[in-house]
Formats: sequence, structure tokens, C-alpha cells
Amino acid sequence: MPSSSKAVTASRATLYVALGACGFGAISILFKIATDSGAHLLDVLFWRYAIAAPLLLAALLIQRGRPDPRGFRVMILAGLPQSLIAILSLKALDYISAATLAFLFYTYPAMVAILARVRHSEPMSPTRLTALAISLTGIVVMVGSPGGDLLHPAGVSLALISAAMYAFYIPMVNNMQRELGPVPVAMYMSAGAAVFLGFAGAARGELMLDMAPVAWSAVIALGLVCTAGAFFVFLRGLNVLGPVRTAIVSTVEPFFTAILGAMFLNQPMTATVIAGGALIAVAVVLLQRGVNGSTADARPKTQDPRPR
Repeated sequence: MPSSSKAVTASRATLYVALGACGFGAISILFKIATDSGAHLLDVLFWRYAIAAPLLLAALLIQRGRPDPRGFRVMILAGLPQSLIAILSLKALDYISAATLAFLFYTYPAMVAILARVRHSEPMSPTRLTALAISLTGIVVMVGSPGGDLLHPAGVSLALISAAMYAFYIPMVNNMQRELGPVPVAMYMSAGAAVFLGFAGAARGELMLDMAPVAWSAVIALGLVCTAGAFFVFLRGLNVLGPVRTAIVSTVEPFFTAILGAMFLNQPMTATVIAGGALIAVAVVLLQRGVNGSTADARPKTQDPRPR
């Protein structure tokens, strides 16, 4: 299969994950642009996945010639959690600031590392622990600790629940794409999310076609770049790096979000943002140098032995 991890080096996989994380980092910016133009949360999310799914289906048909009969299982097991994670994390913005949400949500790399240690699926070497600590420190420096401010319990709960769900979600999707490949998993996940969000949006009366042109532009970018493209490269990198290293490399996302915020929303690029981004970059470089391009440390010990 072309997407086999043997065809992708650890360095290239790190680049794939970083590119995917940058695509995900644009979600909050594009979401704000769309909602500020009058679109609803479920409206934006539904069209995001509804646009991505046909593109990924076309890629799947070109690659394999037909859908995989196991796709319905992926639609349910990956599509529903993806929908809930997106809804919960963005709904938290009704109660807490984006900076606080970023701080709380990006506790998920630590959760992934803990889960991997408990399951004995990936070793936690000193290099990985150091990189994880540096990356999380970079997040704290960048967005700021919630500190002593009184935080709304609903917003905190939504952010932490979505982070915990994502921590479980990454290893689960990793197992799926090892069996089926990145393109099928991304396609079935997007199709499943579109179905679930479509039902939810219809029930709440939040699905519409008459959005403002700027909202449609943001939604199309969400579907093309932040979903179809980002999930494809993210899953290719995940296939090589495994959940723990993928989670650590993904912490480049809030730095990229800050850059986009400065460019498109006139949000200031502060010294703390630059310092936090530098720490994240150090963590990624340390993690990459620690494996010296070896796939022995890049892949989980438990793998599906069946031919792909």
C-alpha cells in the first residue's frame, strides 16, 4: 500500500504531523470568521465534514477502486467521537477564553503519554518525557495559566472532557488506520461526522445554505484544508510516529493559531507567544534527534501483523 509506514521516514512523518497540526490550528480562526458572519456552530461543522468526505472518497476510489466494507464501523467509532470533540471544544468558548481553552485542551499530550504507559503500548524514554515537559511548558508560556481567575465550571469541564476524549481518540484512530490506511479512515470519519452533525443540526434547525460569502469561504477552507488535507497528512504521520510522539509534535498547533490570529484577526503576537513557540520547537527537535530517524522507536510495539 502506498501509505505504508515503511515508505515514510520518521523525519517526513514528523513534518506530516506538523502540517496536519497547522491545518487543525486554523480551525478556530476560520470558525470565528464563519460564526461572526452569522453561521451556527453545527452549521459550520456539518458543512466542514460534508465537503471533506466526497474529496476523500474520490481519493479512496483512485487509490483502491472501491470502498472498504469495514468502513461503516469506522464511521461510527471515529465519526461520532470526532463530532463530539469538535462540538465540546468549540462550545467551551461560550464560557471561557480561547487562551484558557487552549491551555486546558493541550493537556491531552500528557494524557496520551499516560495512557500509553498504562497500556504498555509505547515506551516512555527520558527523551520523550523531557520533550513532553518542554512542549507543555511552551503551551503554558504561550497562552498563560488560568491562574487565580474564577473560571466557569462548565467551560473547564467541556475543555477537559474534549481533551480526554481526544487522548483516547488518537490511539483508537491509529489502530484503525494501520488496518485500513489513512485515506479510508479519514474518509469514513468525515462521512460519519457529517451524518451525526447533520442529524444534530437538523434537529436544532441550524442547517442552512444561505450563509454569507465570507462564511462559505471559511467553511470551504475548513473542509478542504483543515479536514481533508490535514487529516490525511496527520494520519500518515501517526502511522509512523505512534500516538505519543504524534501528540507531542502536534503541540505546534497553538503557535500556528497565534500566527493566524495576528494575521487575520489582528490579535497581538506577544513575547510570551514567541517564547512558547520556541519551547515547542525545541521539544519537536529534541524528540526527532532522540530517534535519529530510526523507525524502531517510532512505531508502537504492538502492530497488526496482517498484510495490508
